[in-house]
Amino acid sequence: MDAAGALALTGFAALLGFNQVVIKIANGGFGPVFQAGLRSLIALAVILIWVWLRRSRLRPEGGMPAGIHGWGIVVGLLFTGEFICLFWALDVSSVSRVTIIFNSMPVWLALAAHLWLPGERLSGLRVVGLVLAMGGVVLAVLDRDASGASVLGDVLALISTLCWAGLAFCVRATPLSRVPAVTQLVYQLAVSAVLLLALSPLFGPLLRAPEPIHIAGVLFQAIAIASLGYLLWFWLFTIYKAGSVASFSFLSPVLAVVMGWLILGERLSYEVWLALALVAAGVFLINRPDKRTTIG
Repeated sequence: MDAAGALALTGFAALLGFNQVVIKIANGGFGPVFQAGLRSLIALAVILIWVWLRRSRLRPEGGMPAGIHGWGIVVGLLFTGEFICLFWALDVSSVSRVTIIFNSMPVWLALAAHLWLPGERLSGLRVVGLVLAMGGVVLAVLDRDASGASVLGDVLALISTLCWAGLAFCVRATPLSRVPAVTQLVYQLAVSAVLLLALSPLFGPLLRAPEPIHIAGVLFQAIAIASLGYLLWFWLFTIYKAGSVASFSFLSPVLAVVMGWLILGERLSYEVWLALALVAAGVFLINRPDKRTTIG
């Protein structure tokens, strides 16, 4: 990978890390689920404008695969569940705890792929990564004296990452893999925008005295992350090898925890740093290409 690609991926990892802090701050002005719904709605509008300006196609050349709309609804439901739980978790727990658990997603995806996707058996290197990452998650959960420790937050973060892994698995194992990435994103944003906004009154007041900083936080998430940010991510996959791009994902939890410490003043114990190091190392190894014979 050249320097430009490495710089772009590092920058995007930093944005993803910063995003966790932004969500927690914006929760001060909006109910967490309402905030997530606003993000999806604005991001959907940005994506559709981008598609219109570029005259892009949402349909693949051969037309939509059979059953695609049903699978689009499925990933939309998983996307909705993911962000209900993530935004709620960040409302009741610290950025560092939620980040460590949430970014264990590659572990669950690797396990699902090992069981159900031909040709994606776990290699020795990926098994080591899986064990390291799981050890980090367990260590984080057991550290009950950490700042912002919350059983509810831990459970919500775990459900969120399982939804994320389920979504990624569906994109790879169903007809969704044959439609453009922007179409996959439209399904997720459209379904989640409707459901999140409809369900948000069930999770308390929609508004919590929003100020400009909270509004700016929602706009940042919608434009820099949920729409244009993900389009950049998908575009980088078309230029560089998937393994090289994915391996940068280990940076996001590291940067998120550091930003939570710097910006929010969260107290970080040595257990948190150790858990973070284990998860980051595990994610790196799981995503690293390994051509050796697989096991199992």
